[in-house]
Amino acid sequence: MKDLLLYIAKNLVDDPDAVNVTQIEGENETVLELRVAEGDMGKVIGRQGRIAKEIRTLIKSVAMKSGKRVSVEIVD
Repeated sequence: MKDLLLYIAKNLVDDPDAVNVTQIEGENETVLELRVAEGDMGKVIGRQGRIAKEIRTLIKSVAMKSGKRVSVEIVD
């Protein structure tokens, strides 16, 4: 999941070198924290959060296929 999120985020932003994903394992689910450059935050979130919502939906659907629970947090 981490690699998929990195791939998606790097293709959305202007500064792909600043993209960082941290994976935090919890008891019931895994949390992926996405960090991007300050100027690219709007590109990852999108208008009214549409892109962020689609990223979360895509990651959750891939995770469910493998029987895992994953959530995505976009951190500044």
